Amino acid sequence: MSVDPNITERFSFTGQVQGVGFRWTTNRIATGFAVTGFVRNRLDGTVELIVQGSRSAIDSFVSAVKSHFAKSIRSMTRESLESQNDFACFEIRR
Repeated sequence: MSVDPNITERFSFTGQVQGVGFRWTTNRIATGFAVTGFVRNRLDGTVELIVQGSRSAIDSFVSAVKSHFAKSIRSMTRESLESQNDFACFEIRR
């Protein structure tokens, strides 16, 4: 049985994603998944999500975030990142 290796990905969300509890809710949702990383508001009005975990855990986590904020998200981009330092937890950054 193969183990799904940890990867690091960056997501950027546009739409009405600031001022709606996006970071706090995303942080709460993350507790239900085997992911680490952070979420933060960007000066351009987007929200950035950096997440580490298995592809399946990341997919499920981001799906839950998108489902919760379906009316707020206008678009989302996804990009694979080179392995960074492992994050100890999932957190909100300023």
